[in-house]
Amino acid sequence: MNRGILMAVLSSLIFSVMNAFVKAVSLNIPIGEIVFFRSAIGAILIFFMMKKKKVTFSKTGIPMLALRGALGALYLIAYFYTIANLPLTDASILAHLSPFFAILFAFMFLKEKLSKTVWMVIPIAFLGGMLVIKPFDYSTYSIYALAGILSAVFAAGAATSIRYLSSKHHSYEIVFYFLATAAVISIPLMWNQFVIPSSSELFFLICIGVVSLLGQIFLTKAFTHENVVVVEVTRYIGIVFNALWGLLFWFEVPDIYTIAGGVLIVGSCIMLSSRRNTTHPGVEHKRIMNRKKFSRQ
Repeated sequence: MNRGILMAVLSSLIFSVMNAFVKAVSLNIPIGEIVFFRSAIGAILIFFMMKKKKVTFSKTGIPMLALRGALGALYLIAYFYTIANLPLTDASILAHLSPFFAILFAFMFLKEKLSKTVWMVIPIAFLGGMLVIKPFDYSTYSIYALAGILSAVFAAGAATSIRYLSSKHHSYEIVFYFLATAAVISIPLMWNQFVIPSSSELFFLICIGVVSLLGQIFLTKAFTHENVVVVEVTRYIGIVFNALWGLLFWFEVPDIYTIAGGVLIVGSCIMLSSRRNTTHPGVEHKRIMNRKKFSRQ
């Protein structure tokens, strides 16, 4: 296994552990409070990492950095809400719809062309999403599942903005804006609902902040050492990790609709990622070189 794939697997494992911590602590701690601890701890740590690497804050491009931060914050809120209310496997599958929306956003905002193959695959991903949401058996589950879809939309928006920002700003600065903005946005959400955490809950909250930053670092390193499509495909192993924690700790067993929807979503997103990579090989090479340039700073 090469270094890039190893880093991608480790980041998926670490993020799945974070998801398990979020689900465990969400029994008593409000979502806004979890987002605040996750973001504030990460922002402090990444700030000191910027100081150590002598990464300075940019004086230009602030509105776009703030937009990326806001999209990332909304993603966290929607995703943590989904994790708290759905089985880990279902929440993870719905969040992995983000490549599907990212390609649509790249078409809409970055003016990237879509091939006929992509147009043919998109309905398959949509069908997979419908199977996981189960609208034919409408209940509160469907509402929570729609929040999962929303998390994928916000994640795709954040990914699209990162693609725009990555050639102009250091990755640490982009991550700092994301975490700092999420911490600020979460304050009004927890204002009247703040729960003083117990010692074990405080331990989980601190772990969520530290572990998520570690996952982000491993993911950045994966993109630095490996082609983006390989990393994106490898990250689908995260669904397996999440299913494992759900089964071990909450006895969650996926039903036939979740399994069928997951297969359709993962298969179609892998095809979309592969197609996007082969369509723009020159652009992809330039992005990898930019990431390597910033990682050496």
